[in-house]
Amino acid sequence: MHRSRPTDDAAQRTAERVRDCMLAADAAAHALGMQVSSIGPGCAVVTMAVRADMLNGFGICQGGLVTTLADAAFAYACNSYNVKTVASGFSVDLLAPGREGDVLTARADVVSQSGRTGVYDAEVSNQNGERIAMFRGRSYRLQGKPVVGDAEGAGAP
Repeated sequence: MHRSRPTDDAAQRTAERVRDCMLAADAAAHALGMQVSSIGPGCAVVTMAVRADMLNGFGICQGGLVTTLADAAFAYACNSYNVKTVASGFSVDLLAPGREGDVLTARADVVSQSGRTGVYDAEVSNQNGERIAMFRGRSYRLQGKPVVGDAEGAGAP
């Protein structure tokens, strides 16, 4: 996942501005220790270290927190074009447990973006490359609502 695709400089700068703006106000990401390690048009990588306070009664990372990590990567990826975009739904398959001390990485990529709706996939893996979860998000663009600045996104499909 996280396919490499050619990007122009303006679209990359736009994605980075969107990341900076969103991250500054993202209380959930800050509370969970998430970091947006990379972003580009239609893609994002977000990491999170699993802490003791994230474990459920079986001593593994709460599935909702794994989902939150994937949802965050999805949010950054689908907003990277500077068109305010929200989730209209998602599904997640939990494949393996995250454990205390693991560093989980969610890599989100656009699958389809047409008009106001999009589909994005995110894969969550641990520091050993073991797949923890697969996430598919459906997005909805809010017409005429940029994330940063006064105009629609640069290069938005």
